[in-house]
Amino acid sequence: MKHSNDKSIKFDSLVLEHHVRLRAFVRSLGVDADWVDDLSQEAFMTAYEEWETFDSKRDFGKWVRGIAANIVRNEIRKQSRRRRILNSDLTHLLLNHHGQLAERSLPMTVVAIRACLAKLNSENRNIIQGRYVDGFSILELADRFGKSAANMRQILLRIRRQIRSCVESHITMEDYHG
Repeated sequence: MKHSNDKSIKFDSLVLEHHVRLRAFVRSLGVDADWVDDLSQEAFMTAYEEWETFDSKRDFGKWVRGIAANIVRNEIRKQSRRRRILNSDLTHLLLNHHGQLAERSLPMTVVAIRACLAKLNSENRNIIQGRYVDGFSILELADRFGKSAANMRQILLRIRRQIRSCVESHITMEDYHG
């Protein structure tokens, strides 16, 4: 397959422009530091192969971060064979919210999430721990905390909203003070 020289030059300049932010994004998804460069490079290679599908009116950085997010999702599926993801449940949570938070400073987002989790009362922290770290199902959590499954879903929804609001507030304050 023959690639035009113009394509290579344009693509090289986009890689130079976006590589730092892509690496930060990949790391912020919970990827082990030793694998960040490999997964970032894989995202750029995929973007180069898919270059013909890229709409130049779109944001290249956002497009390549979407590719990287899909690569990280695939790594979670392959996790049983090798260990690149530090905590797959946390990474799933971050992937689900990357569209809303990724446009901000990613390391700041991770710091904000940690700070907001620390602000939860102990029961809510235990519920989040049970669901996203220990991997308990809704039914298992409901049984463990003496609630109905429907009530547990509502509690989790409320906690996630509380965390999201706290993170957004934390980031806004950092933007203001930064």
